[in-house]
Amino acid sequence: MTDSATNAMNERKQKRVARLAKRHRAESRFKWYGRISIGFGIACVLLLFTDIISKGTGAFTQTYINLEIEFSEDKLKLTPLSSEKEIKAASFGSFFKKTVREQFPDVKGRKEKRALYAMFTSDAPLILRNLVLEDPSIIGSTRTISLIADDDFDTYYKHSYGKGLSSEDEIGRLNDFQKSLVGRFVDAGMVEKRFNTIFFTNADSREPELAGIRGAIMGSLLTLMVTLVLSFPIAVATAIYLEEFAPKNKITDFIEVNINNLAAVPSVIFGLLGLAVFINFFGMPRSVPLVGGFVLTLMTLPTIIISSRAAIKAVPPSIRDAALGMGASKVQTVLHHVLPLAMPGMLTGTIIGMAQALGETAPLLMIGMVAFIVDTPASVTDAATVLPVQIYLWSDSPERAFVEKTSAAIMVLLTFLIFMNSLAVWLRKKLERRW
Repeated sequence: MTDSATNAMNERKQKRVARLAKRHRAESRFKWYGRISIGFGIACVLLLFTDIISKGTGAFTQTYINLEIEFSEDKLKLTPLSSEKEIKAASFGSFFKKTVREQFPDVKGRKEKRALYAMFTSDAPLILRNLVLEDPSIIGSTRTISLIADDDFDTYYKHSYGKGLSSEDEIGRLNDFQKSLVGRFVDAGMVEKRFNTIFFTNADSREPELAGIRGAIMGSLLTLMVTLVLSFPIAVATAIYLEEFAPKNKITDFIEVNINNLAAVPSVIFGLLGLAVFINFFGMPRSVPLVGGFVLTLMTLPTIIISSRAAIKAVPPSIRDAALGMGASKVQTVLHHVLPLAMPGMLTGTIIGMAQALGETAPLLMIGMVAFIVDTPASVTDAATVLPVQIYLWSDSPERAFVEKTSAAIMVLLTFLIFMNSLAVWLRKKLERRW
């Protein structure tokens, strides 16, 4: 071999080595790009969760003021034998104000007295009235009653009191006189923090300290119940028909294309459809779980149909051939053999669809489920809101306490979503079969 040929071979070899090294470097860079992207995504999620949790943890505690109250017959103009009507007609507002003034006799001016009353929730007289209604025997006795503190008191006490902050850095809307009252309450041992059961047992309220998510959770559960009852059988029946019985022609191709397209339609479009059909055409009431369930059914049907068809396709043809060979009819083959084997995949898709429906806001806003509802719904025809809409309503409120409750409600909603998606993954792992 001549020197020129050897040199040419060496040059080609060096070029191949250089190209190979270049490809290896490109592959290494691509891997690092992926790692950086994943790291950036995880960092953003952690930042989001940290911000939500830091703002929302305060909503799980509530400040109470322990007030010694003498339920005097003279002050209330009631006796332990008074009827329910007489108790409801009594002036508990005046009784409450007089009791508070007796605890702080040095507070004289009208402005200062109003500031003192404002340290308690505005429902304090109603709370006292309910206590007397539940147990009229407390009339004539003296009890220490834990009253809910006003949201401004609560916010200041949890985030600013005793932390050495300057007046500019303190959180809350209390004036200097009210801040001094907080110190007097604390020094007297009248203030304590408890787990905020009100957040889980009350429905919505104009007063932040009395607002809770029970009504929204019940509305979400009722809406999802309607959605599940309607969407699951319809979607499964549609998937079975399209996969097992429908002829392959232009009509079924058109249906399949539209089902796939509907899965990508923005959810607000389904809200507009529900507004036009269910409310304007059929005259159904706004802001009820029944209509919300209808709208979310339209939205989740494509998702469940697609996942159900994929589960049916995953069943081996040999199962069908064996059943048909043993004399089973087409319907028996599908119901007794194909459907049970495809059910785990169908359930997984259904749970994912329900999780998507649980987190939806836009379609429900279009049908009026943005209303302010103070009662917990008991049926699918009662006025209700849902948890995402409740979060939307609270996020628009200026009070600091509603900022806390917004983040806390987001934490509850995320807990439900994580649970539902984890359940879907667990079902898939537990029930899936490998052929």
